[in-house]
Amino acid sequence: MAFCYWKRLLLLGRQNTFAKVWRSRRGGPSLGWKHFCHWSTGKSLDPEVKAFLEENTEVTNSGHLTPEIRLRLLTPRCRFWREKPDLWPYGDPFWAIYWPGGQALSRYILDNPRVVKGRSVLDLGSGCGATAIAAVMSGASQVLANDIDPIAGMAMILNCELNHMNPFPITIKNIINSEAGNWDLIVLGDMFYDEQLADGLHHWLRKCIRIQQTEVLIGDPGRHQFLSHSIRSQLHKVIEYSLPEYTRQENYGLTSSIVWSYQPSNSLEDC
Repeated sequence: MAFCYWKRLLLLGRQNTFAKVWRSRRGGPSLGWKHFCHWSTGKSLDPEVKAFLEENTEVTNSGHLTPEIRLRLLTPRCRFWREKPDLWPYGDPFWAIYWPGGQALSRYILDNPRVVKGRSVLDLGSGCGATAIAAVMSGASQVLANDIDPIAGMAMILNCELNHMNPFPITIKNIINSEAGNWDLIVLGDMFYDEQLADGLHHWLRKCIRIQQTEVLIGDPGRHQFLSHSIRSQLHKVIEYSLPEYTRQENYGLTSSIVWSYQPSNSLEDC
């Protein structure tokens, strides 16, 4: 089974399953920065898992919008590009794909470091960690990466090492629907692939804006689930990037990706 078919499963049916996991793992009370798990290098990584990830991904900085950032990704030269997806032992590797929304966010941050410089940043649904890495490179004072997949957390540590930086704090839990944290900026890419998850994001992000005056930037290439959601009317287009040919081929013809600023008109109302 070719990886192109596997990726279609990720984009379609299996993303619905992943969305259910995001929805089912309810967030708890808000925690301060010091309470989040800080995954450090070396001993915190399971040696067997680390070896598997290093063996079955390729280090690359080509084919996407941010050649400044090196990442471990699944590419045509990797074994699991061709293997049956059920043979991958650690759950669907969403983190091993550099999705176009995350690419746009990372490119925007690298080109406009003032957006994050000296600010606290939450990268929600961080995946490979590219946008969090871009925030560190651009001078963010604090960066927290969040993903519900513990293997994504390990991959982020490896990607930090590739880019010669100490790992940032990583939390492996669903913080959507938790109390609003005190972040200056929340960034999230490619998260609007399920209507119910989108609803949860819409309400939680609005609460963060209302309570903490948090700024929110969203990266998305214009998927139907995103453009058809009610949140679309409260977004302001910041910038649009033309996607490299390799990324276009990976994403079934999507040609561009957009950074949106989320500015709900009713952000001062109760959520």
